[in-house]
Amino acid sequence: MRKIIASISAVILAAGFLAYNALPANAAESDRHITVNGVGTATVTPDAVRFYASVTFVAKTSKEALASTSATANTVRTTLRGKGIATKDIKTSSVTTYPEYNYTQEKGSELIGYRATQSFTVVIRKAESAGEVIEAVVDAGGDAVQVNGISPFLIEGAAATQKAREAAVADAKLRANSYAKLLGETLGKVQHMTENSAPSYVFPMLGAEKLAADGLQIDLGETEVTVNITVRWALR
Repeated sequence: MRKIIASISAVILAAGFLAYNALPANAAESDRHITVNGVGTATVTPDAVRFYASVTFVAKTSKEALASTSATANTVRTTLRGKGIATKDIKTSSVTTYPEYNYTQEKGSELIGYRATQSFTVVIRKAESAGEVIEAVVDAGGDAVQVNGISPFLIEGAAATQKAREAAVADAKLRANSYAKLLGETLGKVQHMTENSAPSYVFPMLGAEKLAADGLQIDLGETEVTVNITVRWALR
């Protein structure tokens, strides 16, 4: 005799996943269950800033351009370390040299020298000091320094992740109780739970930067931490 009398599963768009199995009263308790997805989100201010900068020079030869770039890059490194940036948080992302031309209608393309560029990615672990650090780098390198962008991000995300998990569990419970009530059932114990992926982070696209009266201000915005879980409850 077929053991399963009815089986219903549905996908609820924009609301989550629901699976429901109803069996005869004499079926094993573990065979009667309801499964839902829960989503939780926590919002937190980023605690670190990733800073992108380049040092670039034009000279008569590639060797001279590279030497000037290297000297200023070393000054920038020293300045960063003086501002408390660890060596591990200063990474060279590229080094390039190439001929530089100037174009005019009278002469066409004319070689004016060679440009050397060294680019850095710097992690500033104290977000509140980002403006001060960036200003110090520009002061140290002068016009040879180019600020290519910044990106606030989250290093210490454990507390926000915990809040997102709590919200995800609460969301799953709410959905499961709602569906159980609609189906005329009562929830039992949790049989299984899965965190479907690592917590995901939605960062600001770019931290806005502006020159305030007392120096460069970095606006950190907010970061969303999202957790998605699947929970299965037994039905009594």
